[in-house]
Amino acid sequence: MERILTQSLDKIAKQLAETPENNGMCHIRRRGEPLPSQEKVKEIVSLCRALIFPGFFGDSGVTQQNMRYHAGLNLERLSMLLIDQIVAGKCIESPCCQPLDVDSLTKDAIPLCDTFIRQLPELRRVLMTDVDATYKADPAALSIEEVIYCYPSILATSAYRVAHLLHTLDVPVIPRMITELAHSETGIDIHPAATIGESFTIDHGTGIVIGATCIIGDNVKIFQGVTLGAKSFKLDENNNPIKGIPRHPIIGNNVVIYANATILGRIHIGDGAIIGGNLWVTEDVAPGEKIVQAPAKENR
Repeated sequence: MERILTQSLDKIAKQLAETPENNGMCHIRRRGEPLPSQEKVKEIVSLCRALIFPGFFGDSGVTQQNMRYHAGLNLERLSMLLIDQIVAGKCIESPCCQPLDVDSLTKDAIPLCDTFIRQLPELRRVLMTDVDATYKADPAALSIEEVIYCYPSILATSAYRVAHLLHTLDVPVIPRMITELAHSETGIDIHPAATIGESFTIDHGTGIVIGATCIIGDNVKIFQGVTLGAKSFKLDENNNPIKGIPRHPIIGNNVVIYANATILGRIHIGDGAIIGGNLWVTEDVAPGEKIVQAPAKENR
């Protein structure tokens, strides 16, 4: 019986290794090139959070006295992982079956990593505006510390801001992996290519979707279930969606969007506008305008 099982396992292993569907995954280390790692990308996010919010994420034993020591250790580990994953992302970006110079890719990844590391203090400054805005906008929040520890919006927004910075450095694949990890953590789906201003507040958050070409101003608050999406896709001559064209909303400063509102297409929501819950919005909204559902008519 054991011999029969072993033969069966060997047969299935051979079929899985040779199946034609593998041609669609052409970067499976055919020449030993590195591939992105879900675990390493997850650790990159964890290290960034530990550096930005020391003690709240990572080692809870961080104090004012040993903070520089912990920061040094985390930065060293982050740099090593980030260079490795940038190279892996570049390998995925390359055409299938093209010989790769991993040493050259590593050399190119080092200044990208350096630029990213140098932006961490600014990343912390911006994220603290998100934390402060979230605290001030929620009467249930008892402290800044509670917001950092407990609010899924901070998990999602911190991952997005890390991913967006890598996206601006033209790092492929890794930014999307980061935001999808946050999506699975929180139910909040923010594409790394989206542009989001300071003092960004997400209330509750579950089910929020923010598309790739969305632009959001400063001091914007959105509630659970909000979609900032595309109304339709332009198709090429082969009936495939055309990539890269602006198709998501532009949200001005000081806008509030209430739960389950759906805002679609390349439309403008003006500064100070308020979008009520459960609305379907596909046309521009003027600055300061308030859009709500019409009251139900009484039965006569």
